[in-house]
Amino acid sequence: MSLRCGIVGLPNVGKSTLFNCISSGKAQAANFPFCTIDPNIGATNVPDKRLNELAKLVNPKRIVPATVEIVDIAGLVKGASKGEGLGNQFLANIRETDAILHVIRCFDDPNVVHVDGSVNPVTDKEIIDTELQIKDLETVENRLAKVQKQAQCGDKSARKAADLLNRYRDALRSGLSARSVKLENAEEEKIAREFWLLTNKPVLYVCNVDESSAVTGNEYTEKLREAVRDEDAEVMIIAAKIESDIAEFEDYEERQMFLSEIGLEHSGVERLIQKAYSLLNLQTYFTAGEPEVRAWTINKGDKAPRAAGVIHTDFEKGFIRAEVIKYDDYLKYGSEAACRAAGRLFTEGKDYVVEDGDIMHFLFNV
Repeated sequence: MSLRCGIVGLPNVGKSTLFNCISSGKAQAANFPFCTIDPNIGATNVPDKRLNELAKLVNPKRIVPATVEIVDIAGLVKGASKGEGLGNQFLANIRETDAILHVIRCFDDPNVVHVDGSVNPVTDKEIIDTELQIKDLETVENRLAKVQKQAQCGDKSARKAADLLNRYRDALRSGLSARSVKLENAEEEKIAREFWLLTNKPVLYVCNVDESSAVTGNEYTEKLREAVRDEDAEVMIIAAKIESDIAEFEDYEERQMFLSEIGLEHSGVERLIQKAYSLLNLQTYFTAGEPEVRAWTINKGDKAPRAAGVIHTDFEKGFIRAEVIKYDDYLKYGSEAACRAAGRLFTEGKDYVVEDGDIMHFLFNV
């Protein structure tokens, strides 16, 4: 399963610096607006200690973690929905992502230019929100004009789409994002996905702070938390400069020592990737054998055949059953054979809902 997160924000808030820390790609980072023009794309592993613990027991030839694709998108400015700055390009790039990592400047530094002249995280957030909402309103009104004609001709599915579009239009005209509209059932969720609205994407607000605020935040982060209190979104604190220093450590022990010295248990990058994973309602299951120990990404609530299909479509088409070992059991007994002997290997059918951390083996026939 491919996961793509877009890093967005006003120019010069630290997007590219953060991208360099979490991605295998290297974006240009400099102290002037529109340093990033074309989107930089890179990939990073999803941190998961369970993968390494399984590898210690299995001793495989290789370890394959889950990955996340990261896109560093050009900075947005006021008027982007009308094509100002790099607006049209920005909006096209963000439409292709699964989730938004909205980086907001929450630090003072006279040496780093702010595109609007002063630091105000709430205003910065609202600028981007407004531009995305304006573009979504344009999309909704264009779509509504088409489906209303179909609805008048008796098309039931068009009537349902028109009803949802009207609710989106009302919200957007009120200055609210599309994600604020409550969807009543699975059918509406399916209809909503077909609209590809920018403000329907899940968002994580990433407060870029100075070094002294890396653990507890500051007055800027508190103001932002208050501003998004009623949104279905998360806020996290990260010091991009510190993350840049952490990225220089190649030795794991040295990195952990550095984190401990500044009062952090995990790097901001690790926390960010894990939050992005959670943001999209994703989870991990594992396959473990001598060739490889591997992490696979699925949606929470996926059943066994769907999980098998992530490995290969034939596994889903010809699914017979799954053999499942719970992660804690695998660690306790030390091997698949020991789990089987202890009665801790379970045979599950098509209706089994996969749980996070399951170690699975699929039987199929095509």
